[in-house]
Amino acid sequence: MLLTVTDLSKSFPGPDGPVPILSQVSLTLQAGETLALTGESGSGKSTLLHLIGGLDRADSGSIVLDGTEVTALDDRGRAALRRGRVGVVFQQFNLIPALSVGANIAFQARLAGRHDPAHAATLAERLGLTSHLTKYPEALSGGQQQRVAIARTLATRPALVLADEPTGNLDEATADSVLTLMLDLVRDTGAALLMVTHSQRQAGRLDRRLHLSQGRLA
Repeated sequence: MLLTVTDLSKSFPGPDGPVPILSQVSLTLQAGETLALTGESGSGKSTLLHLIGGLDRADSGSIVLDGTEVTALDDRGRAALRRGRVGVVFQQFNLIPALSVGANIAFQARLAGRHDPAHAATLAERLGLTSHLTKYPEALSGGQQQRVAIARTLATRPALVLADEPTGNLDEATADSVLTLMLDLVRDTGAALLMVTHSQRQAGRLDRRLHLSQGRLA
């Protein structure tokens, strides 16, 4: 089992005390498996992804990724996890405006000491970015920018890809195209994918789906 989440809980401070966001959430994900996480806004989907990716700390519970207890790591350990074994694709792309497309793709892999020019070139070709490598993000369409973000994430060869509404800012046709490419590449690299989405249609394209409601899996 690549990922095991057990009884995970998280709350945030509120004016009248802690506000529960997640309550005893448990799930598993096998290597190479794709899982869609659905739920209404505010149900805790993004919070769950952030906890699994080490972007935040849980109040209680356990996250074990590829044999590593994520919830026991300090800030440095969680940063190292994100550089190596976990890749995150955000809805807002989060590209670096001052870097070219090629440099954006290589950025995280270089930080992790895992830059492979041949692998990066293959990703760029598969995602239709080869002719755009010297351009800057502002010159690209939304769909192209999201493809750069996917290439950047997969360039590190992560064991787990976390995608938070990766096609939420794209029109339906572009969203379908981008998701198809991401699923193909994830499966080719053997990575597992946990994707947050509001689209039941897109969720249906993944191996499994779970629904989060008021901080609990339904």
